[in-house]
Amino acid sequence: MNKISFLIPARGGSKGVPLKNIKEVGGFPLIAYSIQAALDCSFTKRVVVSTDCDKIAAVARECGAIVPFKRPDEISRDDSVCYDNILHYFNHFEDDEEVVYFRPTTPLRDVEVMEDIIKRYFLNKEHCSSLRSTQVSAQPPYKMFKMDSMGFCEGFFSDFNGIKDYSNLPRQAFPQTYLPNGYLDVCKRKTLVKEKSTFGKRILMHITDHVIDVDTQVEFDLLDFQLSTKGHKLWDNLKEKYRKKNG
Repeated sequence: MNKISFLIPARGGSKGVPLKNIKEVGGFPLIAYSIQAALDCSFTKRVVVSTDCDKIAAVARECGAIVPFKRPDEISRDDSVCYDNILHYFNHFEDDEEVVYFRPTTPLRDVEVMEDIIKRYFLNKEHCSSLRSTQVSAQPPYKMFKMDSMGFCEGFFSDFNGIKDYSNLPRQAFPQTYLPNGYLDVCKRKTLVKEKSTFGKRILMHITDHVIDVDTQVEFDLLDFQLSTKGHKLWDNLKEKYRKKNG
């Protein structure tokens, strides 16, 4: 069976919710859900957390991940890009030709779905520059505005099929669009090194169900509500793991 490593990025400088990657949701640190999902996946080679924060590193190790290096400050800023973080990983693990980029801000995943995505990547790896998970976008970009210098609405496009006033067309008139989410991305060393790009030009798309991405306290509250009303297999696995750990 093909094996693949998981890279979980978790810098300590989040502004909206301080140290959000280790803030508890459902009684466990946010990052614990992603670490557990990666550990439960049958394709997993290793689970690596990349962080600049000692507190996050300690929690990550307690949850079962390895933290083999400290992420440099220069690639841990608010404006840092994932390209630098992933390249930093490849520079430390020269035996890996690809890695799952596994954002901890998308905590509730189905391991069977993860395995289906990874299988699809390995079946198509010679024909793609990367893989990205997506979900159906509720609104096409033609329905969105930017604000001009005078404070008025301005569309992003000059027209749609020759129609200037396209924003008033029904949503169904536009092509279906897809929004990248954090379910599971696969990045290739070749793409980063040779193309100088995180994902390249031939990005294999995998569509998943809608997932909650955590950025503010509102999303933490939504996750707590979802767990308390619907539960989740990952949550059950974490409770069982720590029940055994604590005797």
